[in-house]
Order: sequence, then C-alpha cells, then structure tokens
Amino acid sequence: MQGSDVRRQLGGGRPPLSGRPRLLERYRSFLPISDSTPRLSLGEGFTPLVHARALGRAIGCPLLFLKVEGMNPTGSFKDRGMVLAVARAMEAGDGALICASTGNTAASAAAYGASAGMEVVVVLPAGQIAAGKLLQAQAAGARVVAVEGNFDDALRVVREITGGSEERAGVRLVNSVNPDRLAGQKTGAFEICDDLGRAPDYLAIPVGNAANISAYWAGFRDYRRERFVDSLPRMLGFQAAGAAPIVIGRRVDRPETIATAIRIGDPASWDRAVRARDDSDGRIDAVSDEEILDAYRDLARHEGIFCEPASAASVAGVRKLAAEGAIDRGGTIVCVLTGHGMKDPDTARRNALQPIAAPATRDGVRAALGW
Repeated sequence: MQGSDVRRQLGGGRPPLSGRPRLLERYRSFLPISDSTPRLSLGEGFTPLVHARALGRAIGCPLLFLKVEGMNPTGSFKDRGMVLAVARAMEAGDGALICASTGNTAASAAAYGASAGMEVVVVLPAGQIAAGKLLQAQAAGARVVAVEGNFDDALRVVREITGGSEERAGVRLVNSVNPDRLAGQKTGAFEICDDLGRAPDYLAIPVGNAANISAYWAGFRDYRRERFVDSLPRMLGFQAAGAAPIVIGRRVDRPETIATAIRIGDPASWDRAVRARDDSDGRIDAVSDEEILDAYRDLARHEGIFCEPASAASVAGVRKLAAEGAIDRGGTIVCVLTGHGMKDPDTARRNALQPIAAPATRDGVRAALGW
C-alpha cells in the first residue's frame, strides 16, 4: 500500500486536521466572536481530564479528576483566554500587544502575538519571573521591559499606557482585566462538563490574581443556562499561605494586609472570585508551601503528571479539606492543574531524586538497583 493510501485510510478521506476542531469554533456560541474574527489557533484547549485513581485512593476521594492545563501550547491555561484576546485584537486592527506578567501570561502573549504577526511587549517586575517562562517569551520575540517594583507596579504601567490620558493607539492590553481573556478561559469548564457528561460536584482551582475561578464559574453557569448540565459545582479556590488576601472559608484573615493585597492583579478579579465562592456555596482557603510541594511530588509519582508547583495548590487544598471532613469524599472532584512542570525547572531540580552511580556493565547496574 502506498504512503498516500495509508494516510487516506487513517484519515477516513478527511482533509488534514479536520478531526480536531478549533477551540473558538467549538464554543463560538458562548464567545464574543463573529464571522469577521480571525480563526487564530495554536491548538489550544481540549486538554486531558484524567481520573486520578491512585492519588484519589490516597486522599480518600475515589472520584478525583485532574484537568491538565499544562498540555496547552505554551504550557498553561492562559492560552485559552489569550487566543480569543489576540484574535479580537487582530479583528480591531491593533498592531501590538502588551501585558504585565510574572511568567505565564508573558509566554502566552508572546506565542500568540508571534502567530498573529503582532509586536509583543512584556513588562515584568525585575527578578520576579521564572527562567523557563521568561525564555518562552524571549524565544517568541517579545520585547521585555523589567521595571523596579512588583507586579502591581507593572500592571499599573501597562494600564496607563493602554488606557490613560496618553493612550497608545493600536496597542491591546492582554492581562486578565481584558474581558476576552476571561471569556476564553471559561471554555475549560465546558470541556470538563463535556468529558464527564455532567458538572462535577466540586471544582478546585489555584487562586493567583483570582480571575480564573470566576471564569470557570461563568462557564458552568453558561452550560446550565443552556441546559447542557443540570447542576453547578461548589467552587474551591486555594492559594499559598502568605499570599494575600488570605480567605478562610467565608472569612478574610489579616485585614490589615487587604488594602495592598487586593491589588495583586485587578481588584475586580478578586471581587468576582468572592462572588463565585459565595454563589456556589464554596470556599477559598490557604495551603502551606509544604502542602503544595507534597501534592506536587505526589502528582508526578502517583499519576505521572508533572505540573507547575503552584498548580498543585488545588490538589493540596482538596487533600486538606478531605482530611478535615469539610467536603463529601464520594463526590466528583475536579482539580485544575494550571501549568506544566517545566515552567519551573528549578523547583523540579531541587525535588528530583539523584541518579544512582553504577559501572557500565549489566552486573553493575543490577547491583546498583539491588536486583
């Protein structure tokens, strides 16, 4: 059989790539797009929903599932929203993208900007971005500006550039304050429902600048409104202890830090996160660095899933609530893992087992292994 015949048989006579729909096309009825919106795609979305049987047994939650967002093109959930934000910028005739970032947003904006043929500018707080993420942005040709200060300062600068009194025309801000970013990110909720055939009982997700939890909640509500599902999950958000605002259940601790803390990202994102928590009868809680790293290691060693350390906050939080009896262990629980482990190779290196030294012989390797 000739090579072309094999390809034709395997493909069923379909044109190339027809078996994988584009994310914006699949969910277009839920998104702010039209026939004039460019059909931009790097193959984002359609990430695995993995039944974590071994880890679920260890935690005591047999219906534990993992939404592995590190399988997106740039290795993080950011691609879901970025593809829509950049497509809409193209539609409007913008020539450049700008964002403040400590990592994943920069990598995603740079990749989609490159695909769209647009200039990309990343403003980051000096010394506060993981090497793997910075290299992604630089490899895709982004112009990186490091400013003195923190993420809040970087975000303030880019917002002033794109929306201040001296607005730079044709430059699109693509941080999560951009509503198209949030609209794209809610497609993760659609996929979870599609794969499960229903909404989960709980959706656990890391809380950084608090935008993603509200995006998922909006997605679940959209699906119920259209009667694709009959129920809504309880939303569980988890953040590292020491990040702020620290919210325990429905109570905010350390109120003296809130005025500063809510400016991590967009204050409106925090407000939306709180509404998602309250409307779903959920909670936002803190987990320690040790709990997060334990979950990070267990995900790789029990399930073979290598995630960005911060992503493991969702699993660490579920483990904590299960141990406290604060959730129904028999419920269907989905933990969102927001990024790939290679985003932070330094943490991986520190937690890796050291190679076993052995002579280059069969007997030497067997002896080293204790075989």
